[in-house]
Amino acid sequence: MKIQGRNAVLELLKTGKNIDKILIEKNPQGSLNAIFAEARKKNIRVQFVDRKALDRESEDKRHQGVMAFSTDFEYASLDDILGATEVNDGLIIVCDGIEDVHNLGSVIRVAECAGAKGVIIPSNNSACVTEAVIRISAGAAQHMPVVKVNSLTHAVDRLKKSGYWLYALEADGQSVYDTNLSGNVALVIGGEDSGVRRIIKEKCDFTVSLPLKGKVNSLNASVALGIAAYEVLRRRLEK
Repeated sequence: MKIQGRNAVLELLKTGKNIDKILIEKNPQGSLNAIFAEARKKNIRVQFVDRKALDRESEDKRHQGVMAFSTDFEYASLDDILGATEVNDGLIIVCDGIEDVHNLGSVIRVAECAGAKGVIIPSNNSACVTEAVIRISAGAAQHMPVVKVNSLTHAVDRLKKSGYWLYALEADGQSVYDTNLSGNVALVIGGEDSGVRRIIKEKCDFTVSLPLKGKVNSLNASVALGIAAYEVLRRRLEK
């Protein structure tokens, strides 16, 4: 797997995951020097190359002068994230059909910043964790456990049995600000066009919405998630 971009490579270096080599543009400036120094500490092979060489390796030319070659992304298991939950402090994000890599990368970044235990995605009809997702997440995907499941309905059932309350973020729910968000919380966000599927929504304990005062009737999935996740966090910090 190729990981490109300064923040993404720096975060990868912090994880201790296997890195085969790093390509850095010749005559490095700024944070590229920090990447080189960190790679030397970890005895990772570094090659200084012309920018054209990086352009050839990068599909979108957004490498920012650095690219790391790592093993494929390692998904976590559902047991991993459920085992990380302490009493009433769990926050898990469930993605029901997020197909756009930009949205998934942003969702993972929000989840990591808000202190979520993990992100769950289905194996079908969903973006998976690619180099683009890692870059868009600003490296957060290197720290956030992402679980890919064959059956999202079964995963939701496991969450409920493990003491999680499930909240579907949809337009027809009660205001998130008027909802009890205590205990272990799983926020469920739907696809860009279809929203949360009926079969998943029916398994949720609550449907919650964000008040919209403008002429546009919806928010981007990652933006909506950010508002809801930080409302959960705000209430916990106030205790």
